[in-house]
Amino acid sequence: MSAAAAERPHGERPLIAEANRIMDRLPGYRVEIIGGQILVSPPLDAPHARALTELMRPFIGAGLDEVLQGIGLWLRTGEDYAVPDLAIADTDIEDHLVEDNCYDPAAFRLVLEVTSDNWETDLRTKVTAYADAHVPVFLIVDRRHRRLHVLTDPAEGDYATHHVHAAGELVTLPDSLGAEVTLDVGEILDAGRRKQGG
Repeated sequence: MSAAAAERPHGERPLIAEANRIMDRLPGYRVEIIGGQILVSPPLDAPHARALTELMRPFIGAGLDEVLQGIGLWLRTGEDYAVPDLAIADTDIEDHLVEDNCYDPAAFRLVLEVTSDNWETDLRTKVTAYADAHVPVFLIVDRRHRRLHVLTDPAEGDYATHHVHAAGELVTLPDSLGAEVTLDVGEILDAGRRKQGG
């Protein structure tokens, strides 16, 4: 799966109107606007979805109530918004609706992306976007390189702290989530691994 950038259409139509038109034409595809570009990603493959399921378990098991998939996060820059694979949000998330089913980033404790063929978007473009939005914790399950990235302490355009973890490690996430959550990196990476030849 890969994300394709779409150029802004001719005329004065805003990017959000064009993004909505694309969503209407391509049901099931994820449409985001990041850095003034429309990104379109196809539906998840089974290992991607399996990794998300594996990741939800420890968050829910720790008692976090708002473990949400595919929720819009308003990026505070023009018409930009992202749709992270998974998010941990405050319980009053619905009070933070901005527009077009996107919510103020202040209500997000963590966002998480599982890479697909467009892994560079998650490892570069979204790091900048989420840091600029001041999302406290950004996790990236890098299926291509078999690593879990934990980014914290957002600053302008980047995260001040970036730890990379491999299979065999247990990672305890920051207390800012509101619960103690420990992830088994190997289990998550194995869940997201494509079968050989598939």
